[in-house]
Amino acid sequence: MYVLNIDVMVALEHDIYFSSDFKDMDLKLIYKFIKNSYWGLSRTFEEQKIASENTINFGLFQNGHQIAYARVMTDKVFFAYLLDVFVIERHQGKGFSKILIDNILKFSELRNIDKWMLATKDAHSIYTKFGFTGIKSPEKIMEKLSPRAKLIYE
Repeated sequence: MYVLNIDVMVALEHDIYFSSDFKDMDLKLIYKFIKNSYWGLSRTFEEQKIASENTINFGLFQNGHQIAYARVMTDKVFFAYLLDVFVIERHQGKGFSKILIDNILKFSELRNIDKWMLATKDAHSIYTKFGFTGIKSPEKIMEKLSPRAKLIYE
């Protein structure tokens, strides 16, 4: 069992706490959820740990347990990419994804980012509420996919 650092968490509504402290993140829970998602089927625990260590992590917590997670890759000035956003199944449909995303976008180190991006197969309606849109000029965007990534993104 991991120990939450309640002193650095921000109290929100409904006994919900928000944290960006990596030490608060329940890596086993995060890996278990992502491993069962369409985008994380091929990840190992070690890969997820390394990815999490090299991004800014965010979580929502209730009664000492993590209930939501997301991470952001960023240069903290011009660009940020939102990844691995989820809410634990039994807490879905209660507005926690909106609370999480809202707090990430308002986070002090990220609130002035010029360009945000993300990829989603099925959650467009959530993100449009925060100003995300389809790419205006997809001909300007390029990608390079590994064979493993092709299985996920094509």
